[in-house]
Order: sequence, then C-alpha cells, then structure tokens
Amino acid sequence: MAEINYVTKEGLEKLHKELHDLKYVQRPFISKQIAEARDKGDLSENAEYHAAKEDQGLMETKIAMLEDLITKTRIIDESKLDTSKVMMLSKVKVINKQTKKEIVYTLVNEKEADLKSGKISFKSPIGIGLMGRKVGEVCDVQVPAGLIQLEIIDISL
Repeated sequence: MAEINYVTKEGLEKLHKELHDLKYVQRPFISKQIAEARDKGDLSENAEYHAAKEDQGLMETKIAMLEDLITKTRIIDESKLDTSKVMMLSKVKVINKQTKKEIVYTLVNEKEADLKSGKISFKSPIGIGLMGRKVGEVCDVQVPAGLIQLEIIDISL
C-alpha cells in the first residue's frame, strides 16, 4: 500500500508549482537544447546532444515521481486537529532542560521541513520524540549531539 503524504495547503501548492515549472518551463527549455544540438550535425559524436538527452531523461523521471507524490498527497484539515497532544501541524513550545532555552517547533511533513522557520519533520528525532506527548511531559530525545530532555510547555496550531 502506498504511503500517504500529508501536507499543509501551502505544501501542496508548492508541489504543484514545482511540477508546473518542470513541465512548462524546464521541459521546453531542454527540448530547445536538444533541437539546437541536433542541428549541429553528427549525433554520435555530439556531447551537447547526449548531455541534453540525459537531462531530459532525469527531468522526465522527476516529473513522474512528483506526479505520483501529488496523487498520494492529502491536505490536513487543521480544524479537526486536537491540541491536547502533539501531532502533525502542532506548534509545540518546549524548553530544553539542560540549556533552559525555549524553542517553538511546528511539526510538518519532511518535504516542508525548514529549521530556519521552526518547521521540523515529524519523522525527525525531535519530531518522533514529541509525537503523541502532552503539555507537561518531559521526553528524552536522541539527537546527533547526544541525549536532550525537552519539556512540553504549550501545544497550539
């Protein structure tokens, strides 16, 4: 069974935008490169032609994978989310017990993760450690730097 890809509305729009760019900007550009390389003569010794054909194959593979991903994608209905425990799209305020630093994470799909904006994958070590937990719970999370303890202070959307 195919794994469903849960995303926000913005995440799905981003996937559609990327697919549109590949199909209607990149594909015509590569086709033009192939045509120009073909016009230069003998194809058997034409490196530009072979490189453009290889680029075309890679792009077509990427388009097919993206189309497949979009068919498996579902938008999460934020109105039905429960803020009593951490789940996808939860905005979680935690305090690192060792450093006493407060951090806010939003748990998202791995494709939407962006640490600079506080969005982490629910499949990341911290995301896994927080999933299903409630306010007041302390969880031990194994990260590359070692074991950290995070106390959940607040859960919102």
